[in-house]
Amino acid sequence: MPPKKVRLAFAGVGGMGQAAHLRNYATLRDDCEVVALAELRPLLAQAVSRKYGVPKIYGTIAELLASEKVDGIVASQPFTRHGVLVPQLAQAGVPIFTEKPIAASVAVGERIVAAVEKSGTWHMVGYHKRSDPATEYAKRTIDEFKQSGELGKLKYVRVSMPPGDWIAAGWNDNLHTADQMPPLELDPKPQDMDEATIKDYEAFVNYYIHQVNLMRFLVGESYKVSYADPAKVLLVAHSASGVPCTIEMAAYSTTLDWQETALVGFERGYVKLSLPAPLAYNRPGTVEILKDPGKGVVPVTLHPQMPWVHAMRNQALNFIKAVRGDAPAPCLAPEALEDIRVAREYIRLLKGV
Repeated sequence: MPPKKVRLAFAGVGGMGQAAHLRNYATLRDDCEVVALAELRPLLAQAVSRKYGVPKIYGTIAELLASEKVDGIVASQPFTRHGVLVPQLAQAGVPIFTEKPIAASVAVGERIVAAVEKSGTWHMVGYHKRSDPATEYAKRTIDEFKQSGELGKLKYVRVSMPPGDWIAAGWNDNLHTADQMPPLELDPKPQDMDEATIKDYEAFVNYYIHQVNLMRFLVGESYKVSYADPAKVLLVAHSASGVPCTIEMAAYSTTLDWQETALVGFERGYVKLSLPAPLAYNRPGTVEILKDPGKGVVPVTLHPQMPWVHAMRNQALNFIKAVRGDAPAPCLAPEALEDIRVAREYIRLLKGV
């Protein structure tokens, strides 16, 4: 029997909704159909509907939920309103996908997790780097080395992401219309930070929460922040078993490139991961593996070939698989909540607040 084709609805089809999500789901015709969209900008809704063949348009999410029976909802909207958005979507009782981070404060994140749990469904948070074929390969390899002990103990994890061109021409295919976005209801600001600290916190979670999440994924366990560099270049942490971990932020920047990497070091080798710009199309990351067992054995460096599938498209397929029950979602809301707790502790160490 062919796999079930899942029925999906989109809540919002703005910039990221189109470039990162809808254009990818639209290519997965054997696995899903996008049956409806809700968009507050009517001209944009009509243009996107025509382009992608979405048969139903609704002016609000409430109207969509009242009229459509779907298997899952993709909602790419500002994370500063996830606390308003996700509990409303959860009332439909079907799986939800949103972009990262889960929220702009720990308190709102906790309310989201509670609301989703109460609804009996689940919420996948869009850490697309986990869905890059290179990251999936690297993770399997790291876990195999940890299990076998072939390269000795895991010693160090470093993630580096200097600012660069993350869009990589990814907006070029987007539709734009003249209608303006009306004012949106936003989540309450954190009560444990002043305005300046909130600004730093939101900037950090908006730009570096991917790396906060990726580091846990690669090390394979929780970690705690132990140092925040005052220059905002380095975050240092230690995992539950004591593995040192670092995130290198703005050590430098690039204008025409994206140079995101991760190094997972063992006693006798490493796994290196290089990831493309988030909106780069049809381009996976790369993996390099060094095995140097010693005792006269010739060291080898491996460069496995990845398929021509980019992370955003594979993430869409991973959400569909999870909706069908074929595989677990790469990152659910409770783990995403841990990311903003890590971010809060980083800001506390950085700012003393």
